[in-house]
Amino acid sequence: QVQLVESGGGLVQPGGSLRLSCAASGSSVSRKRMGWYRQAPGKQRELVADLTSDGSTYYADSVKGRFTIFSDSAKNTLYLQMNNLKLEDTAVYYCNAEHWVITRRFDYWGQGTQVTVSS
Repeated sequence: QVQLVESGGGLVQPGGSLRLSCAASGSSVSRKRMGWYRQAPGKQRELVADLTSDGSTYYADSVKGRFTIFSDSAKNTLYLQMNNLKLEDTAVYYCNAEHWVITRRFDYWGQGTQVTVSS
């Protein structure tokens, strides 16, 4: 069973930085991708960035150049470094892990961590 635990959210002023962490437990053998999503009040959950098992990354246009996704395989942990935060980055951030068993996809989610950007 895969479990994801996020941490690192908080309150920060515009222009500030935060680093989110997502500690994964369970087997990573079938894991093909991990990503960070966010959901602001009244909005749909959106993909912010992801990292595939072959090292490819994706960033939403709104965070390119400001956010960096990376992982530490020894710690089985995914990170999201967020710099130059903007008011519109305020949301609950969720960690996601995508696993495949033969042709079946399994998605796992963390509980979410709140990021609030406010002056």
